[in-house]
Order: sequence, then structure tokens, then C-alpha cells
Amino acid sequence: MPFSHGAACAPSRPATRRGAAAMGEAPEPSSQAPLAVLSKVELRVSCRHLLDRDTLNKSDPCVLLLMQSQGQWMEVERSEVIKSNLNPVFAKIFTVDYYFEEVQKLRFEVYDSHGHAGVGTHDDDFLGGMECTVGQIVAQKRVTKPLFLKYGKFAGKSTITVISEEISGNNGYVELAFRAKKLDDKDLFSKSDPFLEIYRLDDDRSEQLVYRTEVVKNNLSPIWEPFKVSLNSLCSCEEKRKLRCVVWDYDSRGKHDFIGEFFTTFEEMQKAMGENKVQWDCLNPKYKIKKRNYKNSGVVVLLDLKIHRVYSFLDYIMGGCQIHFTVAIDFTASNGDPRNSCSLHYINPYQPNEYLKALVAVGEICQDYDSDKKFSALGFGARIPPKYEVSHDFAINFNPDDDECEGIQGVVESYQSCLPKIQLYGPTNVAPIISKVARVAADEERTKEASQYFILLILTDGVVTDMADTREAIVRASYLPMSIIIVGVGNADFTDMQILDGDDGVLRSPKGEPVLRDIVQFVPFREFKNASPTALAKCVLAEVPKQVVEYYSYKAFPPRCPQPRTPDSDLGSPQ
Repeated sequence: MPFSHGAACAPSRPATRRGAAAMGEAPEPSSQAPLAVLSKVELRVSCRHLLDRDTLNKSDPCVLLLMQSQGQWMEVERSEVIKSNLNPVFAKIFTVDYYFEEVQKLRFEVYDSHGHAGVGTHDDDFLGGMECTVGQIVAQKRVTKPLFLKYGKFAGKSTITVISEEISGNNGYVELAFRAKKLDDKDLFSKSDPFLEIYRLDDDRSEQLVYRTEVVKNNLSPIWEPFKVSLNSLCSCEEKRKLRCVVWDYDSRGKHDFIGEFFTTFEEMQKAMGENKVQWDCLNPKYKIKKRNYKNSGVVVLLDLKIHRVYSFLDYIMGGCQIHFTVAIDFTASNGDPRNSCSLHYINPYQPNEYLKALVAVGEICQDYDSDKKFSALGFGARIPPKYEVSHDFAINFNPDDDECEGIQGVVESYQSCLPKIQLYGPTNVAPIISKVARVAADEERTKEASQYFILLILTDGVVTDMADTREAIVRASYLPMSIIIVGVGNADFTDMQILDGDDGVLRSPKGEPVLRDIVQFVPFREFKNASPTALAKCVLAEVPKQVVEYYSYKAFPPRCPQPRTPDSDLGSPQ
């Protein structure tokens, strides 16, 4: 797909956080109560092998983040400029609101900055761009893609890496306050201008920049501003994970002088809680070898540490929890003969029917959270070959050993190809399909890990016939890692279906047993007939994040720690 840029022409949103005086910024928690489905995601960006646009020096890169709104690309924020560096690791943390039920398109654009003139808009200043969705980033946790120039041309070997961490209000934050004492003086005519960097050492031996403080000018005993970072970002759920902390003397040309370093862990840092303080010798390994009486190049002190832990939907997703999507389609005779244009199953080459619209709208959201992009597709209420007996849980690809299709498009193709091969019949029984998915979810529950959650989308044209069995199946399913979405297609009276949606009261089994959790969302498609497909997805998926958290909280299953990924490449050492 050709890449076109033009972000610099888009109006910027007003800044909402502390100004650019600091070399690195930590996102501030919102003082307002967050919406039920809203989280915030912090994105960290680095690049490799950028194009060199400058004649005498290397490019001075800056990253712009844009988000698509109503078809238009709008600039959200931009990073700091890193001087003379083709492999920059940006300290700027981009913060975006995250909605599970939306496709949120992002664009990252890298420019060569020109000092006080700022980021240019000319093609000569454009180093490349990349597009993706917020869902892709949070599901994969780390995304590396090539940068493209205009018209789909590769920007040489340039790549951009985006790493995501979740924040939500003050959930999962640690607040740190550092100072240093008696640092080495690296300047001839003044004192050092120190700043501190904290790196997380990952399992693949790479280093991830967690935070870069502001520069304190002309001071060998600086006190840096307190800052907040997410616990995932700092130590990846592991209190014993090693952290490397480096103190530099700032140089305006990007050639910062190394003062010293020390290693620690979050476990050790926690000794600074309350009235206690923790300190480390800031060491220069070269001096330690060369100087006989060398003690240190100063001391770094952790003055205070505050911590708060709460698990959220994104904690589970970023911990590797997959969303497995299953669609179940009503093939009862009340839909009408698929060969007739009045049928709800009629395939119009120019306009998808309501079944396809609902399937694609919901499926496109879920596919970002399933790594293999394979989706189970089932049918009910039809006579199927070869014996043409009625089935209420058949695979629409007619493979009883593997009901999965390749991507949403694979589901669409299987649906279209199965219509001529089946006989629409009845009745409208959905309990068998709910129970089938529940059996798979029960197997997953036995692992006692937050590794897979199941969403069942049922598309039907009428009120279910087996209401008692369906209520029983839903009560059983409410104890398992699954949610059920029912979309009513056509113009039938769906009043009796509202009983399955617990919004107006607690759903109970025929014996009176209540559901453990409200896991069903029912909506008639006709309410969204004149709206965009995204409106339907927003409505039916909005409750899923809460349902996921409720289930794992009830089971006391914590998020799994993020699994190490294959290293893309060394992200580079500080310049």
C-alpha cells in the first residue's frame, strides 16, 4: 500500500503534559475517573539504519505520531530531536487512549530536524513512515516494521520499533525520586550537566530504555524531578530483573560524556519505601581498572519510591492472553431461500448482507488479538451433506476435525461457499454451540493461566427455540473464560432475547441458579443499519474488557509475564 505523508500540515492537538524542558517524560495519571472501557497505552519508539539527509553530520531525527480521526490524519504528539544519530532510541513516551472495541489507526513519521526551524515538511526532510493499529501493538507488545517513503518505496534498510506498555490512571505505577552526590566533573570551565538513564535488561540480552531524566545544569549533586513509570515498563513483572542505571554529562552535540553506572533491581529499590533511602556507587569501569585508589564517580540516591498494583484488561493482553474468536451463523429456514434477493442470506455482489456486515465488523476487532489469525466458524439449524441431517453445531468449512478458517476473509469465503451445499431448516437451537465452545474454554481453565479467552458471536434471525437449554448453557459458561455476543439479524421481534442479556436483571438457569458474571450482550442489527460498521462493534464489544478482568479476578489468575520475543536487533547504545 503506498505510503503518503503530510502530517506536518495537520493541526497539532494542544499539549497536555509538562513541557519539553526535560529530556524524557513520564505520562501523568489522569485525575479524572477513567471510563470503564478506557485505558491508556504508552508507546516507546526507536529506529535503526535511518537515511542520512545531512551533508556534514548525520540526520537529527524526530518522530511524529498521528492518529486517524474521521478519515483524517491528526498529529497527536512528537518526540524530542536526537542529534546526529541514525539509530535513535527516543525517550519521549507517546500516550494514547485505548479502546478494545475500536480499530485505532496510527501513523509514525520520522523527519530530519533542522535546529530552531523545527521539523520540516519537505520531502527532503522525510526519513520514512509506518502505519499500524493500536490493537496490533498491544497484542504483539513489540512491533518492528520497515519505514516507507512516498509511493510505497522502502526507506533503504530503515526500520522502526514500537514497544507498548499499559497505564490506566495510577494502576501499575511506580513513582521514583533520585538524586546524586559528588559526581565527577567532566567540563573544563564549568561543572557537569548530569542526567540519568534507566535501562531494563531483557531476556534476549538487549537493553530497553525505561526513562531518561531532565538535565540539571552545572551541578555535581543534582536532584532530579520525581517521575512515574509503569511496573511492566520498569521490570516486566519480575522484581529481580536487572536494571542498568547510567549517569551522563550532557553535550548539546549529542556526544554525551559517560560519568558512571550501577546495576540494581526493583526488589532492591523497594527498600526506599517510607523513610528509608537506598544509594549506589556510580562507577566508571575504566577508572576502576586504571586508578588504584578509585572509589566511585559519585553516589546516586533513591530518595523515595511509591507503588500501586492493580490488574487491568491490558495487563492480561500484554501478558500474552489471546482472544479466540468463534462465529456461529443461523441457517434456519426463516432466513429465506438464499437464491432469493429477499433472503437474509442472499449474496449480493455489490452489497454484503447483514450477516456479513456483523461478522466483519466484530471480527476485524478481534483478529488483532489472535496471533494465528484463525477463527472457528460454525453453523446451526441446517441440513448438511452428505446425509442431510439437521445439525446445530457444524463447521461451515465442512471439516469436522478443524473448524478454523484463515482470517476473517476465510470465514467470509467459507460462509459463501457453504450456502449452496446446505438446506436451511430449523429449529433455532443455540445451546449446542454455546456448550461446544464452553468445552474448549473449560480445557483452557484447567491450565490455571490467563492465556486464552473465548468470544462467541452468534448471528441469528429470530428468538431461540431452546431457551431453557440456552439459559442453562450460559450459566455454566459464566464460570469459564468466555463471553457471548448475540446479534439479531432481520426484522423479527427480539423482545424475548433481552432475557439473555443481564442488563435488566440477573439471568438464571431454569432451576434458578444465577450467572456468576454477565457474559451476554444482545443487540438487534437493525438499530445499526444506517450507522457505520464500527458503531456495531463498539456496542457489542464494549463490555468485553470488563468481562475478561472479572473472570480472571474471580479465579485469582494474575497476568502472565510478557514472553520474550526474538530480538529484532540491538537498539543501540546511548550516544
